[in-house]
Amino acid sequence: MTQQASTSSTPRAPLTSAQREAVQRVVDANRNRPGPLLEVLHGIQAAIGFIPPAAVLVIAEELNLSRAEVHGVVSFYHYFRQTPAGKHIVRVCRAESCQAAGGDALADHARQRLGVDFHQTTADGHFSLDPVYCLGNCACSPAIMIGEELHGRVSAAHFDALIADCERQR
Repeated sequence: MTQQASTSSTPRAPLTSAQREAVQRVVDANRNRPGPLLEVLHGIQAAIGFIPPAAVLVIAEELNLSRAEVHGVVSFYHYFRQTPAGKHIVRVCRAESCQAAGGDALADHARQRLGVDFHQTTADGHFSLDPVYCLGNCACSPAIMIGEELHGRVSAAHFDALIADCERQR
């Protein structure tokens, strides 16, 4: 499998000036809210597209938290990315209804077709593959989302057609 690791085990690149400004803007807008960490992280991910590992220290210092506290929240929630996402984020539902309707086979097919595992991005940066633990489309299991578009009753062939549509958008 061709993979781009999505863990923070690679050397930490410093924040660009634009990233540092975005982090500071989000922290300043939320610092006086009760328990602001989750809102700060969501805001940074919305502004930058991911939570750069170098931002953890800035967030910790600004919110008077330990780096371990901030990193623990970032790494606990699957929603937060520590590397840039691909152009298309493919989310495969892993909830019980989808599993019962063939979701495990679909997840295996998605990993094989894209050549990456969950929480990884293709080497060309075109696709990121993420597990989701319910898309709320149980009546049409198995379900996936590509970007903001929900798809139900997805077979391997349907998945391939959806991916091919995305590939044509390069």
